[in-house]
Order: sequence, then structure tokens, then C-alpha cells
Amino acid sequence: MSSDSNGVQIHNKRRLPDFLQSVNFKYVKLGYHYLITYLFALTLIPIMLFIIIHVTHMNLEDFHAIWLQLKYNLAIILIFSIILVSGFTIYFFTRPRAIYLIDFSCYRPPSHLIVQSHQFIEHSRLTGDFDESSLEFQRKILERSGLGEETYVPDAMHHILPTPTMAKAREEAEQVMYGALDNLFANTNVNPKDIGILIVNCSLFNPTPSLSAMIVNKYKMLGDIRSYNLGGMGCSAGVIAIDLAKDMLQVYRKTYAVMVSTENITQNWYFGNKKSMLIPNCLFRLGGAAVLLSNKASDRRKSKYELFCVVRTHKGADDKAFKCVYQEQDDAGKTGVSLSKELMAIAGDSLKTNITTLGPLVLPISEQLLFFSDLVARKIFNAYKKPYIPDFKLAFDHFCIHAGGRAVIDELEKNLQLEPQHIEASRMTLHRFGNTSSSSIWYELAYIEAKGKMKKGNMVWQIAFGSGFKCNSAVWKALRNVKPSPNSPWEDCIANYPVNIVA
Repeated sequence: MSSDSNGVQIHNKRRLPDFLQSVNFKYVKLGYHYLITYLFALTLIPIMLFIIIHVTHMNLEDFHAIWLQLKYNLAIILIFSIILVSGFTIYFFTRPRAIYLIDFSCYRPPSHLIVQSHQFIEHSRLTGDFDESSLEFQRKILERSGLGEETYVPDAMHHILPTPTMAKAREEAEQVMYGALDNLFANTNVNPKDIGILIVNCSLFNPTPSLSAMIVNKYKMLGDIRSYNLGGMGCSAGVIAIDLAKDMLQVYRKTYAVMVSTENITQNWYFGNKKSMLIPNCLFRLGGAAVLLSNKASDRRKSKYELFCVVRTHKGADDKAFKCVYQEQDDAGKTGVSLSKELMAIAGDSLKTNITTLGPLVLPISEQLLFFSDLVARKIFNAYKKPYIPDFKLAFDHFCIHAGGRAVIDELEKNLQLEPQHIEASRMTLHRFGNTSSSSIWYELAYIEAKGKMKKGNMVWQIAFGSGFKCNSAVWKALRNVKPSPNSPWEDCIANYPVNIVA
């Protein structure tokens, strides 16, 4: 339950820095370094095109002359053949395999787990753990949060008094993970025994046996499955899990990978009065997602998306960034997640680094040239003029910004110069489901699909923040006009959205 974007609720005057007004040259170089890794393929294509065009303009006499020339130069033919075969062999074995997203599923909790704002406050009052100042603070947070009146909390939080037991926490985890996976396997007709890689991420609930072991046991997966359990990595752990799955699918041929993103609220509710630790109670809600990935070329035709790239930024080397989202005990010995005053500034710095690295990979050549030449000119001549700001709307058709809090969505909209339609999915996900941690970017993608906006060739940018402090991006390309899968979380309510959110 990382509290990535929520510190702004405590410090309303602390806004994200205008990070696009200053970029670090080394991160631009890093982005171009990623681009150069594909230089062999990029140079081979124009060479082949040149050869093909030249051959099409040759006649029979030209071919006969070449034959006579080569007939008595077997050494040249041999050398040329070796170079050609070696080149294609190196390219074939070193090129990254395409990673396909066949489908994904977001968990839709039952209606009896809905919590409205007045119920939330009254329930908090009845627990007897919060003083009047803390109750009023939470009420104000809820008013400004951007959450609607149909978000969900786990069953343990509906009890008076709450029952944050290990058994209830396991029950919540099973409910969310199995609910998402059952729907995923039903929609894709994939046998769980065919899954070769399983990755589960949940920050604050890490029981023994692990959550990944619970899934293996539930679906009776095979003994040689490669399973991983990621803990403590915050709301950006979903993108980290995608990156890990990508790397694993480069190693193991012709297999499926399943990624499950969730967070557990039952044992991580804060029952104290420290203001900086109360915000997660107000914003985090029940939810989770399961994603099916494949490296099989035959799965391309039935897949929704192809992974374009993943860019990860980690600011953990800096002490302030490391401690800006920190799980600890308050003076009364009650455990919660504390948010520092520097959270917004650190989030802005990590985002600046991330998009500066991402730019060379996704921006059109025209934007890259303008941005890079402007950056070099200011670096060489030490000019203090306003830098050129790349237009990321030229690179992406859809934006899935982690629904961590309303204020950060507002700031990203301003700093990235986005239009209201670009951040609609993020705002509506926050309103309908609250902050579901690492799974929120999948509820947003499901929203775009449910609205019928995802067309073949569209580029999607998923971006999330997490404790540590991290900012991670995943970019997908739609392989077809994507329709929502059965039992989408928006299936029975999409007609009601978008809604107007009162400021």
C-alpha cells in the first residue's frame, strides 16, 4: 500500500515542480543509449532496401557479368556468404522476442463491500481509535480526494470493530487474486497448467507461504513453474512485474507469463492519529488485476497489445527519496505508512528523469531533433532561455496515469500539457474504484477499452509511482481495435461516465 501521490493532500501548497523546465543531459543520453541497442537492425533494413532497389534495375546482361566475375573468385563468394550468414545468425539470436498481452482482467468486488464517505467517517468514529481532529482531517481528505461513493473496502473493515486478522487478510487476497484470475482464464481459454511464469506483487502483505504459492496451490500449476513474489515496491510494482516478465520471456521460449497486481488493506489500516499516516485510509481501496503475456508468435493474432518498452527510474540512493514513503510505528506504537513533506518534489524529480529517458524511445524524429538540438545548444552555450518542451501527445494516443490521488493527476495534466480527455481514464478510475495501488493502471486501460477508444496502432503510456522512490513507465501498442473483455469492471456502469467531479 504505497502512498505514492497522496502527500499532496496534507500539503496543498506543495505542488509538483515544473519538471519539464529542467532536464538532465545524462538521462537523455541514457534514452539514446537504449535506442542504439537496436542499431544493427536499424542499419540492416536500409542496406537491404538499397540492395533490393539496385537489383530491380539490373538486366540479364548485368547478372551474367556478375556471374562471370564471381565464377573465378570463389574466395569472395565464400567470404561474402560467411558474413551474410553470420550477420543473420547474430540478428536472429540477439533480437528481443516480441511480448504480447493476450488479455487482462480487473477484479470487481461485490456490491456489499461498497463504502460511502459518511459511512467511512461514522465507522471510523465508532472504532474509538480516532480523535475529533483526525476524524475532521479524514473528512476533508475525502471531500478533496476525487473518490466517488461506490468504492470498496474489504469485509474486515465493514465490521464494528474491524477484524484485521491474518485469516481475514488471506481471505481478502484470495478474493481479489482468484476473482481476477478466474475471469482471465475463462476469457482466454488458457489452462493454468500451461503457465510457465508467475509474478505476484503486493507491497504490505507477504505471508508464508507466499501469495504466488497460494495461486500455484489453487490452480494446481506444474512443479516447474517459475514463480516470483514482489513485496514492498509500492504502486509502481505492476510495471516492475511487467519488466520482470518481459526479461523472463526473453529467456524461456514459447511460454505464458501471468502477472498479478494487488494490495492488501485488511492488516494495513492505520488506527492512530498521526496526520501523515491517515491519508492511505482515505484513498486506498480494494482491487487487483491479472495480466496474461506470451512470447509465442502464433499468439499475436489473438492478442490485444504488444509491449513496446519499459523504462524504470529509481531514486532510492537519495535518503530523502528513500524515506518519503515509509512504513513505521507512530509514538503510540501503531503501524502505518508515513508520508514526508518532500513527497511531491521527489515525485516530480523522478518523473522528470523517467520521461527524459523515455523521450528518445517514443517521440517522433521531428520532436527528438528539436528537443535534442535545443538541449545541446543550451548545454554548449549555457543559455538560460526556456527549453523546448516535447509534445508527448504526438507519441501517445492514451495515457494511464496511476490513480494515486487527485492532486498529482492535476499536476501531470498541467506539466505534460495534456487535455482533459487524456486524463479522463485516470480521474474516472480514481472516482469509481479509488486508489487500488499497482492495479490502477489496468482499471484505466479497461476504461479506455470500455469506451471503445482503443484503435489498431494506438500507443498507450502507463506510468506509476512507488515507494523507494520509483517512477516506472510501460508503453504498449494496440494490435487491433480492442473491445472490452467479458466481465470488465466497467461493464455495467460505463454509460454513467465520465462524471463531473466537484472541485
